Amino acid sequence: MTTIPSTMAGTVFKIEKSVGDTVSIGDVVVILESMKMEIPIESPVAGTVSAISFAEGDFVNEGDTLMEVEGGGA
Repeated sequence: MTTIPSTMAGTVFKIEKSVGDTVSIGDVVVILESMKMEIPIESPVAGTVSAISFAEGDFVNEGDTLMEVEGGGA
């Protein structure tokens, strides 16, 4: 299992993938909003989304786990 962390503090603007979705390396999985900028968070691995830790509109801190991806590897 690989965790996808937040790269900065901000608000979860949009969750692009759901639990059970397949992701590839580089797929945008979450978009954060910080200081009126939208920051895409990409998956570093391929696999299947197994957990989502936050909902749209939630505030996250840098390093918080946004999503977990199973399988695939780096």
